[in-house]
Amino acid sequence: MLKADHPIAVIGAGAWGTALARLLANKGHQVRLWEHFPEYAEELRDTRENRKFLPGVPIPRSVEITSDPAEAVAGAELVVMVPPAQHFRAVARRLAAAGAKPRWVLSASKGIEHGSLSRMTEIIRKEFPAGVMAGALSGPSHAEEVGRDLPTSVVAAADDGQTAEVFQEAFMNDSFRVYTSEDIAGVELGGALKNIIALAAGVVDGLELGDNAKAALITRGLAEIGRMGAALGARAETFAGLSGLGDLVVTCTSRHSRNRRVGEELGRGRQLTDILAGMEMVAEGVETARSAYQLAQHLGVDLPITEQVYRLLFSGLPPAEAVKRLMQRPRKPEMPAARGGEPA
Repeated sequence: MLKADHPIAVIGAGAWGTALARLLANKGHQVRLWEHFPEYAEELRDTRENRKFLPGVPIPRSVEITSDPAEAVAGAELVVMVPPAQHFRAVARRLAAAGAKPRWVLSASKGIEHGSLSRMTEIIRKEFPAGVMAGALSGPSHAEEVGRDLPTSVVAAADDGQTAEVFQEAFMNDSFRVYTSEDIAGVELGGALKNIIALAAGVVDGLELGDNAKAALITRGLAEIGRMGAALGARAETFAGLSGLGDLVVTCTSRHSRNRRVGEELGRGRQLTDILAGMEMVAEGVETARSAYQLAQHLGVDLPITEQVYRLLFSGLPPAEAVKRLMQRPRKPEMPAARGGEPA
C-alpha cells in the first residue's frame, strides 16, 4: 500500500485534477498538483482557487502547486494522470524525462489517442519506466460535484485486484466511494466512448427531439459501447456498471457535461470551430469520435451512432440528416439470437 511519507503527484490542474487533488489532500495525503502554465500555477498558489475551471472550490493549503514536472514527481510512488487524452503521451514523456519513477500510475483521463488509437493505460506502459503498475479511474464523476463533496461512486481498474485496491484505498472516503475492477479495457472504453454518445444526446436536445429519442439513443449507445468492448476483450458486465451505464447516463443528461453541450450547440446549427473556440475546457468526445471511428473500421465493428457523430463533426453532415440516417437503418432484432446471431 501507499507509504504516508511519499507524496502523490496529480498531473493536470483542470477541474478534474483540482477536484482529485483536493480530495486526496483532505484525506491526509501529501499532494503535489502540476499545472502546465507557470503563470496560472502562481495564480492557483496565491488564490487557492481554480477560478477558471473549478470556481468556488477552495484548494487546501496543504496541496503543493508547481509547474515544474521534476518537482511534481520527486519521490512520488503514485502519479495520477489527468491531462487531456490527446496530450497524455506528451505529458507522460515529459514526466519520464524529468525522472519520474512511480510504482503506480493511475489514469483519470478519458479518451482514445488519435493516430495510435491507444487507451491511456497503454500509453502509461509505453512511456513510463518498465514495471510500473497502471490503472484507470472512471465513472459518473463530474468535478463540479466531487469538488463539493457530493456523493459519488466510481471504479478503479487494474490488471490485478491488489493494485486496484491501492487506488481504492488512496481515494475512497465518506462521499467518494470507489469500487475495484480487473477489466481495464472495459473501464477505459466505457469512460471514453460515452463521450461520443453524449455528443449525440446533445444533438437530440439541440434539435428538440424529445425524451423518447434520448432514451433510445442512450440504450443503443450502450449496446454500441459493448460491441466495441467485446472486440477488444472487455467483459460485458463492465458496461452495466459505473464506467458503462453510470457514466453514460450522467454525461448524456447533465448540465455539467461539456460533450452534451457541444452536441446541443451543433443541433442548434452552430459550427464546431465556433463552439470549441468559446470553451476553456476540453470536450474529449470530439477527438475520441475520430479515433473510435477509425478503430471500429480497423476492427470491423458496427458503430452506427459513432459513425454519424464522426460525419457530423468532420464531414459537415447536417444534424437532422445524421438522425435520419440512424432512423432509416435496415430492420433488425434488438438482441442477437441465442446462438450465432449477428449483433444488433
